[in-house]
Amino acid sequence: SQAPTLLQEAFQTRYLIQCTNEMNVNIPQLADTLFERTANSSWVVVFKALITTHHLMMYGNERFIQYLASRNTLFNLNNYLDKSAMQGYDMSTFIRRYSRYLNEKALSYRLVAVDFTKMKRGIDGVMRTMNAEKLLKTLPIIQNQLDALLDFDANPNELTNGVINAAFMLLFKDSIRLFAAYNEGIINLLERYFDMKKNQCKEGLDIYKKFLARMTKLSEFLKVAEQVGIDQGDIPDLTQVSVHIILINPIILFFAFLKIGVYPSNHSSQIYSLLCIYI
Repeated sequence: SQAPTLLQEAFQTRYLIQCTNEMNVNIPQLADTLFERTANSSWVVVFKALITTHHLMMYGNERFIQYLASRNTLFNLNNYLDKSAMQGYDMSTFIRRYSRYLNEKALSYRLVAVDFTKMKRGIDGVMRTMNAEKLLKTLPIIQNQLDALLDFDANPNELTNGVINAAFMLLFKDSIRLFAAYNEGIINLLERYFDMKKNQCKEGLDIYKKFLARMTKLSEFLKVAEQVGIDQGDIPDLTQVSVHIILINPIILFFAFLKIGVYPSNHSSQIYSLLCIYI
């Protein structure tokens, strides 16, 4: 039956996580073994190797993700296709997308030497205290990682087996933590906006607009999570963030346009009225 197999795999994953904390364990060799398994023709073997890698990135010693980030190439599965059965065709699509996300997660670490899903949060956290220059470089990296995650794009009807469900659950956990870092970075950006230089304001405005677009995609992803039975208590309420954005959006845009020398005269009186209400 499937239950003993799943239990056995859970023990194996836990053992590998423990291995990453042992100083005598060869991390490159461990990672390379997982890479070799992704060359298998069976979608089940490949998918499980990716899931195990993701587990170790999330819960293993930091040495593991450091090693992945130091490699020039990780997973090269853009053309992967298991033709042995109809399910193989379907799952191959998600293997390609999942591998791209793991590549992007490792690249993020390579660029900033931190895992966005593990960084200190809150008012004195990393993203809230970052200076404007670093913030403008870091937020696009978070955006790219979140894009790769949301590109997994599975609907509830496609989450049909334990393997893809395990991958989706790890992606869900990453999405919550990644969005928390992203959201705190955007709050910091808004707070620093009026002290920025003109060229920084243009960059900041572009980042802010992209954040709004990703809010929509993330809410769709979270709806899928809810439909497949993830506890509602674990799913953040994006409407609370949305209300804040609806209030701040016209204010930011008004000042943003003024700062970069564009005067939106048609709407300026209405926006100014809004400004008087909320400030």
